[in-house]
Amino acid sequence: MLLKPGEENHEYWFMFQGIDKLLHLNIFAALGFCFIAAFPKIRFYYFIQIILIYAFLTEILQEEMGLGRSMETLDIVADTIGCLIGYYIYKLIVKRFS
Repeated sequence: MLLKPGEENHEYWFMFQGIDKLLHLNIFAALGFCFIAAFPKIRFYYFIQIILIYAFLTEILQEEMGLGRSMETLDIVADTIGCLIGYYIYKLIVKRFS
């Protein structure tokens, strides 16, 4: 989904300008949540490094694959915010139910 061409976004009634940023945020929130759930003892420093490396790699792949997507700084920002949201949601759930 992160590598899918953006020109197809106008096919559906619910598409709007900037939906790709919202998708990046949600995908990385889920990724951050699942990653910290799978490795709960990992230090935050390593968590954020691994997730950001993945975010940068997806942006580089978007540019290099030539499928109509391009590398955007705001995608990296959305990815970062999303992984932080996933991380803190996991921490809140663990704190609430433990």
